[in-house]
Amino acid sequence: MEILKSAVILVIGFVLLIKGADFFVEGSSSVAKKFHVPSLIIGMTIVAMGTSLPELAVSVTASMTGNNTLAVSNVAGSNIFNLMVVCGACALFAPLTIEKNTLMKEFPFSILCAGLLAVMGYIGMTLGHVDGAILLVIFVAYLLWMIYSAKKARGEGEKLESEEEAFVDEEIKILPMWKCIIYILGGMIAIKFGGDFVVDGASAIAAGFGLSQTLIGLTIVALGTSLPELVTSIVAARKDEVDMALGNVIGSNIFNILLILGVAAAISPVAFLMENIIDIIILIIMSLVVWAFAWTSKKINRTEGIIMLLMYAVYMVYICMR
Repeated sequence: MEILKSAVILVIGFVLLIKGADFFVEGSSSVAKKFHVPSLIIGMTIVAMGTSLPELAVSVTASMTGNNTLAVSNVAGSNIFNLMVVCGACALFAPLTIEKNTLMKEFPFSILCAGLLAVMGYIGMTLGHVDGAILLVIFVAYLLWMIYSAKKARGEGEKLESEEEAFVDEEIKILPMWKCIIYILGGMIAIKFGGDFVVDGASAIAAGFGLSQTLIGLTIVALGTSLPELVTSIVAARKDEVDMALGNVIGSNIFNILLILGVAAAISPVAFLMENIIDIIILIIMSLVVWAFAWTSKKINRTEGIIMLLMYAVYMVYICMR
C-alpha cells in the first residue's frame, strides 16, 4: 500500500510540474509581450526554460533535501531520453532536418558541456558551490550569445529567424494582467509542490523496492520530467513541423546541465557516484553518434531513428542490470 501511495504522489507531482510549467510560461510570456520584449528573446529565454522547469524543480528539491544523486541522474537521464527517444521517435514520422547553426555550434557545445560536467564531477566526486557558479556563468554567457546570434541573423534578413519569431508570436496570448499574475504564481506553486511530490514519491518507491536513487532518477523521474519535450516534439512531427525538434532538444540539454545542475550545486554541493560519471560518458558517446548521423546527410532519417531507439533500449537494460 505504501508503494501504491508513493506512485500516486509521484504521478500527481508530474501533473503539477507539467501544468505548472505551462501556466508559468504562458503568464510570463504574456507579461513580457505587454512590455514589448521581442518574441525572439521570449522564445529563447522564457519558453526554452519552461520545458526545463520540471527538471529544475526536481533537481533543486533533491539537492535541498540531500537526495543529491537524484539531481545528477535526473539530468543525465533526461538528456539521454531527450536525445535518443524524443529525436528518435520524431524521426519515425518524418526525417529530422538539422540547421547548420545547430550542427556547427550548439551540438558541439552540448557535448563540451557534458564533458565539463564529467570532469567537474570526477574531480573530488562532487559538484561544489564554485562548480555551480562556473556552470551558471557559462549559462548566462551562452544565453547572451544565443540572443546576440539571433539578432544578428535577423538583422541580416535570414528567413529562419523571422519564421521562428512569427511562430513564437502566434503562440503568445496576451492575457489581462490579473490573469498573468495568477498564472505565474499558480505555476510557481504547482512547480514547487510538484518537485516535492516527485522527489518524495521517487525516493519512497526506490526505498520500497530496494532500488538505488540513481536508477529511479535515470528511469521514472527522467521520463516524467521529459514528457513536455516528448509530447511537443511528437505532435510537431505528426504535423510535419520537425525543423526545430533537434535544435530544441539540444538547447534543452544544454539548459539542463548548465542551469539546473548550476543552481542545484550553488544551493548545496551535489555528490557524484561513479555511476553518474559512466552515465555522462554514455551521454557523450550517444551525442557523438547522433552528431555523426546528422553530419552524413544533414538530416536524421527513419533508420537512424530506429537505431537511436534501440540504443536507448540497450542502455535501459544496462542500467537495470548494473
